[in-house]
Parts: sequence; C-alpha cells; structure tokens
Amino acid sequence: MEPTNQKFLERVVSQKALQMGSSFSCQICVVGFLCGVCLTSLFLAVLTSVGTFGFTGISFSSLSMGNSPLNSSSEIINVITSSDYQSKVKETARWVDSKGREPESDDDERVSLLTEAWGALLADREPEESEFSKRFGLSKSSLPNTPHLENCKLSAQVNKRLDTRSGAGRFPPWTTWKGSLNMYPATETDENLRSFKDQPVSDGAYPPWIVGSDEENYPLTRKVQSDIWIHQHPVNCHDPNIKFLVADWEKLPGFGIGAQLAGMAGLLAIAINEKRVLVTGYFNRADHDGCKASHGSWSCYFFLETSQECRDRAFELITNKEAWEKGTIKGKDSYKSKEIWTAKVPRVWGDPWSYLQPTTDINGSLIAVHHKMDRRWWRAQAVRYLMRFQTEYTCGLLNVARHAAFGKEAAKMVLASIDRDWPKVITNQPKSEIEEFVWSNHRPWVPRPLLSMHVRMGDKACEMKVVKFEEYMELAHRIQMHFPHLKNVWLSTEMQEVIDKTRSYPHWNFYYTNVTRQVGNVSMATYEASLGRKTSTNYPLVNFLMAVESDFFIGALGSTWCFLIDGMRNTGGKVMAGYLSVNKDRFW
Repeated sequence: MEPTNQKFLERVVSQKALQMGSSFSCQICVVGFLCGVCLTSLFLAVLTSVGTFGFTGISFSSLSMGNSPLNSSSEIINVITSSDYQSKVKETARWVDSKGREPESDDDERVSLLTEAWGALLADREPEESEFSKRFGLSKSSLPNTPHLENCKLSAQVNKRLDTRSGAGRFPPWTTWKGSLNMYPATETDENLRSFKDQPVSDGAYPPWIVGSDEENYPLTRKVQSDIWIHQHPVNCHDPNIKFLVADWEKLPGFGIGAQLAGMAGLLAIAINEKRVLVTGYFNRADHDGCKASHGSWSCYFFLETSQECRDRAFELITNKEAWEKGTIKGKDSYKSKEIWTAKVPRVWGDPWSYLQPTTDINGSLIAVHHKMDRRWWRAQAVRYLMRFQTEYTCGLLNVARHAAFGKEAAKMVLASIDRDWPKVITNQPKSEIEEFVWSNHRPWVPRPLLSMHVRMGDKACEMKVVKFEEYMELAHRIQMHFPHLKNVWLSTEMQEVIDKTRSYPHWNFYYTNVTRQVGNVSMATYEASLGRKTSTNYPLVNFLMAVESDFFIGALGSTWCFLIDGMRNTGGKVMAGYLSVNKDRFW
C-alpha cells in the first residue's frame, strides 16, 4: 500500500514540474539567466586581454630571481600559479569534507609534485628555468625551503674560509661565532668585531668541525684536532725547517676504504712523531668521472690534509735528490708495512686513552678496559681530522640520499605548514637575516630519533664472528625499550638477504641506499668490482656519514668500518649515545 501511494505522489510532482517548465514566466527566467552568463563571459574576456592577469587560469604575473631554493635569497614576494597543476585538478574530481579538508588523493598529488620538483634540482644537470617551468608548471624560486637538504655551495664556501689562513698567516676565524655568522656583513665595518675575529686562536676557541663539549667526545678531542690542524698548516711552507711525508693512499686489491683510512691514520701518526707535514697523493677511489675537478684525489670527497702551498712545495721537493738525502722529504716506501699499520701513537698529549668513557656495550656489559685503547683513540682523532670538512660533491651525494629516503616525508611536513592552496597560490617572503646567517647553520632534517645499523656478513667471516640480522634487531629492541619513540633505522649492508628480512619487522621504518647487493657469498673485492669504482665508493661513504650523524649505532667492532664509524661518532659529540656491538674487535 505504501509503495503505491509513493509512486502516485511522484507522478503528481513530475506533472506539476512539467507544467511549470512549459509556463511563459519560467521560460523568461531561463532566457534571462543564459543572457547573463553570456554577458559575464564577454566582460571577462575583455578584461583578460587588457589586464595583467586572467581569471581563466587564475594566473598572476610575477617577478622571480630565478634562483634555486637552495641558494635563493630573493626579496620579491611572488604570487604565481601552476597551470599544469590546475589542468590536472580539472581532470580529477575534487571534494571537501565537512571539516573543509581536501581528499587524500589531492594531498598525495601535491606531495608528489613537490618531491619531484625538489629532486629535479639535485640532478647531475640541473634543468634550466624554462625547462623546469614547462615540466612542473612552477618556477624554481617558488618552491618552499627544503628542510632535509643542505646548501652545498654555501657550506663549501664557509668551510673553506674556516680551513684557510688569511693574509699574513693569520689564523682562520675560529671564534665563538659559528658557520655563516662569521660572514655577517655588519662585522666587516665594526672595528671591535673585526679585531675580535682577527685574533689568533685562543685557548677558548676550538675547531669548528667538532660538535659538543669535551664530555661528549673522546678525551682532549678539541685540543688534539686544533693541534693537528696547526701542525699540518705551517705559516710558511717554504721554511727550510719544514719536512714532508708524501704518501699515496693504499691501493692493493681487496683493501676497502676502512683499511685505507686506517693506513693513512698510521702515516699521520708517523708524520706527527717525526715533525713532518703529511701530504697525501693518489686516491684510487676518486679515479672516476664523478670527481671531475679533483680526479684521483682525496679532495674529491673531503678537504685536503694540508694547504695547497705545502702540497706544491712537497711535490716540488720530490724531484730534488738532495732533499731526499737530507731527509727533508720522505715517502711511504721509507717505512716498513708494520711501521705504518701499527704506528706508534703520538704521545704529545699524554695518554688520554687511559680514561676513555666506557660507553661500548657488548653482551649487555660495558667495556671499560681493552687492548689497543691507544690505537682506538688515535684512529678516531686521525679519521676525524681527515674527514673534517666535506666537499661540495660529498655534500651533494648526501643530499641525494636524504631526498631519496626522506623526501616524501619532508614534503608532507612542509605542505602541512604552508598555504593549503599551494601551488595555485605561492607566496615567497623575503629571507630574513636570522634565516640566512643563523638558522642556515642547522643540520639538514632527518626523522629522529634515527638508529644506524651496519650489518657486515659475507666474506668477513674469515676475520670475525658473523651474526644473523635477527641479533642486530634484538639490540635495536633493547634501545627501543628505553626510547620507545625510536622506530627509524638507516640500514647499511652488502647483503640482499638482510634487506629481505626487514619485511619481518613491519613496526620499524627501514631506510637504505638503492644499490645492487650480494646474493650468496662472494668476496668484497669481487662485489665492489661488479658495482664499478664510482658506486662502490660513493654509497659506502654516504652510509658512513649517515651513521656518524645518527642518534644511535649498532655494528660489529670486528669490522674496521664499524670501528671507524664508532671513532667518528666519539669525536662528533656522540659519546653518550653509546655503541651496541654484536662482537669484540678482533685484536682485543
């Protein structure tokens, strides 16, 4: 009965609507409405042709500095539009919920656009402005700041200033002013500030590459690093009393970067003991097309161990027979292999290794005393000095790695903090002085807390006890029990089976470099050869530096690579983060 009444009611309503639609007054209203639409369209068309902006795409004229967001200091406010993005929006149904929020699909589209646009700026060949605009519908200067990327060009400029003596042999500006703040223009006109910055290094100043207090680093780290720099940068390299030790990096087949660093640490110890300036020569791992300006040199990746003046003088003396006879210059062949690998640790600072902080955990116990404590302390100091400043190339490698791992998360974070209409409406505010000279010194963003884990397996079994990935994760769980907000892991390993096993831990976020890994058990030399020199050098260095910057570290002290990572962390303000190792060093 009820359905019949409902159909009757619908029929009556339909007939009534038909009658109204055919009435003269309704027709007049429809015609009037259509005429109004036509007149409005005509008015907008005329306005578009005369004005500086158009409502058709809601595109506003803009002025742009055309700079990359990593180098931009534009003082012009831009309000521009992405026509490409708008056309995509028109093709996609959009809706807003009761709280006024855009659907997830639209958010994902904005995140993808920003992530890809940032990534384009990191390519080997950065696209021209016109190419970039055509591809993304955006200008480079319209992109929001990149929290996870570093301004590599600026960092290299600042670091060069901090690593170079100024006129008349004056000391670099190692004051209490940090990074870019030393370049603040107002200090160049204020006589008191200029005088302060030009003073020789004092007891209160310390090398700017050291992070944290004395208590947060190995004993005497700040003093030792300062003394090594002074030793390696004499005021006058042509002084006849200056002696040199020139040595290539180890290049025997099968020697990894860790072994090369350990060998150079021994040569630096010899140089300090004999009061010689160490000058490094050929570095085979930089012999690839990525190191264009510094082919075959350590300077492709890190700042050189001494000044260019001393290097020129040393290579000049190499051809001087008398200099060799007098001992003014020596080479690596002047020493036996054992003298290099087990070099006597310099005693000019006493024996600070005798009171190393016991922060290394093995099998649930802290290791307070062990064999070769002096070597552990010295290698940490030597490697920290050799890797004190990254070059623009190395900085770029880290930018690419961070963007691949964290780019999407960074984009989500940035988009949540800016206008939700981006990129339809983009506002670029002028960069303030605090952004340019103070906040620019902050390290790039990574999701924290971050645990770095280096899982060494494969042919390393011939040198140390190798354990399964599950045991590394047991240690990770121990850290998480104390720091329950820990869930991010930067994983470095040469084994594909380790990567595969990460699927068994869905509550952890694993990040790792995208590189071909070993399947089965082959030698490290064979594996590196399969990758090529460029990849087999770049990706381990990225993993190494990411481990140094991480909040926690799990590794195997039986691995030289892990041993050196631990040393870099203990001279980089990370002593109190501790170190969980799955085994002991093989010499303990």
